[in-house]
Amino acid sequence: SGVRRPDRSPSVRFRRSSARAGADHTVMAQTMTPLRSNPVVHLELHTGDLPRARDLYAQLCGWRPELIETRAGSYLSLELGGGLEGGIVECPVRGPLWLPYVEVHEIAEATDRARGLGACVLLEPREGPAGWRSVVRTTVGGELAFWQPKRRSP
Repeated sequence: SGVRRPDRSPSVRFRRSSARAGADHTVMAQTMTPLRSNPVVHLELHTGDLPRARDLYAQLCGWRPELIETRAGSYLSLELGGGLEGGIVECPVRGPLWLPYVEVHEIAEATDRARGLGACVLLEPREGPAGWRSVVRTTVGGELAFWQPKRRSP
């Protein structure tokens, strides 16, 4: 079934409670309407040492990279198993970082929702050959990329 349920925002209610006799506290109870679960579709390693990371994961996990040349430079594509794809990017980072890509229906909406929940947007939605991506960082959940693939014409 190709029908997608609309994403829903959380609803918030307030109630008064008395934790101690004579104390009046306002407690915020957040009732979340569940969002449609969005799958992780890509896992990307950002590292300052691509050759060593490539060799490590080949020996450790048996992952065989495929070199892809792009306008932005080289990229190592990985087949991680179970239908999950990934890659290794060499870039300046404080330490190696795995960045999960989560597929979303609307990239701008997902990015704005993250911003509304306190995330810092590191990369605003940007179009590439196969789709759009954005990257956010949260103080409690780390970094996350959103991915909206281009729809194929029939």
